[in-house]
Order: sequence, then structure tokens, then C-alpha cells
Amino acid sequence: MARTRKTQGEKSSGLTLRIQNFAHLRDVQIELGDLTVLVGPQGVGKSLALQWLKVAMDGKQIVQALDESGDSTRPDRLIDLIFGEGMAPSWKKNTAITFGGQGISPKSLHEQGEGGEKLFFVPAQRSLLIRDGWALPFHRLDSDNPVVARLFSQNLFDRFKSREAGKLFPLKKRLKEEIRRKIDAAVFHGGSVGIEETAARKELRLVHGDLHLPFMTWTAGQREFTPLLLGLYFLLPSTSLRKREGTDWVVIEEPEMGLHPKAINAVLLLVLDLLWRGYKVVLSTHSPEPLAMIWMMRELRAHRARWQLVCEAFDMKPSQQMKKVAEEALTKDYRAYLLDFDSDGKVSSTDISSLDPGSDDPRVAEWGGLTEYSSRFGDIVCAAVNEDPS
Repeated sequence: MARTRKTQGEKSSGLTLRIQNFAHLRDVQIELGDLTVLVGPQGVGKSLALQWLKVAMDGKQIVQALDESGDSTRPDRLIDLIFGEGMAPSWKKNTAITFGGQGISPKSLHEQGEGGEKLFFVPAQRSLLIRDGWALPFHRLDSDNPVVARLFSQNLFDRFKSREAGKLFPLKKRLKEEIRRKIDAAVFHGGSVGIEETAARKELRLVHGDLHLPFMTWTAGQREFTPLLLGLYFLLPSTSLRKREGTDWVVIEEPEMGLHPKAINAVLLLVLDLLWRGYKVVLSTHSPEPLAMIWMMRELRAHRARWQLVCEAFDMKPSQQMKKVAEEALTKDYRAYLLDFDSDGKVSSTDISSLDPGSDDPRVAEWGGLTEYSSRFGDIVCAAVNEDPS
């Protein structure tokens, strides 16, 4: 039985993903909020859970993409094609997947969703999808790659192919000015990102003055952040519309990858902007920053705090644009779940949404283990001070 527990007083969204006996996931149950964050140790299965969420919403889109690329979509092949070659044995006789109370199986995937893209998925391996400064189309990536990576790469490929050589960042019509400045200060430091056409091909370049730098010479953070940002451009219409029609959900795996804390805060501002636009967002992370933001937002809401405090938290001057984002953020439903190994190596979930540092449950008090070691190191220093005879 899953260890998931609802935080007292938290409203229920009624939309729950439950995964039982798939791979090493014994019983994972996630009730989704406006922003939902999954935490847990390496290899625990956060990505598997998020990929099932994509399947639950967009199974028909996935099957169509596989058909168009020439992949076999027989039910006995779909698990390998969706999660990566070799994953088929993860589906067992006692496997059960439900979403919103509806059962899902390889035989029913073609009936999940309407064929469009209700959920946009930004995978953890996003930087690996750009090769020689260019993203590969879906059919050029084999089934060793999870289908969410292939779909994301196709999205980037379409974006690169459809526009003339030109600037991709900064673009005034794509991002709010305050967020754009935060990204520039934390990631690009006055540089601009664009697609440049050389004698041989078009490719991504980072321009600093006279320097035109190819993708593999960028810093790790720039290589990780750029495909994330370009993917999110898909969700940020340049017109007066707030959001892309038909797409309601966003999954971002490990948004902190390769980034300094200042850059992580810039990403979290993007997340708040997505919430203001009307998307529901799901993150997986190994960083405490997203949980710290959730804890802050819940506390600010509980104390009916003024919106300006949200801007202060992100070291921004209040503005009319950010007022809308901050006010909306203070109304949202924030949730957090820990996926962790049981004593026999299987995985269950725990609702840690309260993030109460005074909780008797260490899984809650230590934010799913993300503050465990800093607390322990502090305790050791206190012990040393107390034992010092001088």
C-alpha cells in the first residue's frame, strides 16, 4: 500500500496518477496540484512516474509519432519504445496504472488523449539532444531514447528549421522584462544566443562581442539551460495570448541541472510565469530550491502576505507585470512528494507537501532528504563546539 498521505487542510484536485508494480515502483500515488514537485534519491523512478503522466494525457500523440517514424506500435513493443529499449519486462501481470480513476495499459494507449499535446515534457537529457549545434528529428533517435526525449528533440528541430538565422535570446516578446534580465545576469552575462548559417550548415551560436561560440564550447549551465528555454518558448506565445491552446500541463525534469542558484531562481520565475499563464507544472528535482519556494509560498499564503514580498524573495523590483504573476502565485495549490526505497528495494510515495521543519516525520522535516546532510553537518559542528575544552 502506498505511503501517500494528504496534508491536512489541503484542497483536493481530484486528479491522481497511481502506479502499481511497474519496474521497481511498488505503489506511487501522486495527487496533482498547480505546481507539483517530485523528490527522491537517484534511480528511484521519478522519471518513470513522469513519463507515465505523459502517457496518460498524450498516449494517442505518442502512438501517432511512433507510427509516423516507422516504429512498430504493437502493444508488446510499446513499453520498450516509450521508456527505452529493455524496459518491456517492467510491465508485469500485476501492474496497474490509473489516472483520474481510469485504467491505462499498452493496449489502450492509442485512446489516451486527443492526438494533440496536452502535456509538454522537458526531459533531463535535453542538452544531449543537440548535436553539432542542431537538434535531431524524432525518427533520427532510436528506441534507446525514451519517447519524451524524442518528442522534445522534434520540437526543437521544428523550431530551428522553421526560422531564419537570427537571435533566440534575448527576445522581448517572449519573456517578461524582469525575467529576461534575471536570465541574462545568471546565465548569458550579456551574450546572445542565435542560429547562424555557416558554409556547411546552420547551428546554435553564443555571441559575446567578436566571439561566436559553438554549442560544445559553452558552459555546462548554458548548454543545459538553452534547450530548456527554447522548449519553453513553445509555451510562451509571442501574441497577446497567455498560453498555447490545447496544452495545459508542463513537466520539467531536473530544472536545476548544471545551474548556479541564481540561475535556478530564474528558472523558478519562469515556473511562476507558467502558472500565471494557466499551465499546471510538474517538476522533478535534486535541489532544495524548488521546495524552498513552495514552503515560502505556502507560508505567505497562510499569512495573507502582500504580493511585493514575492518580488523581494526573488530580488526584483515590484512592477505591474510581476504583480500579476506574484498575486497569482499566492493563490496556487503547491504539492510535494517523496519517492523512496522501502527496505526490500521497492519504491513507494509519501506526501510531504506541508514541508514542516518541525514535523515528527523526518521525511517531511528534512524535505525528502534534501536538507538532511546540511542539518547533520550543522549538528556535528555544534557537537564539536560543545566538546571543545578551550
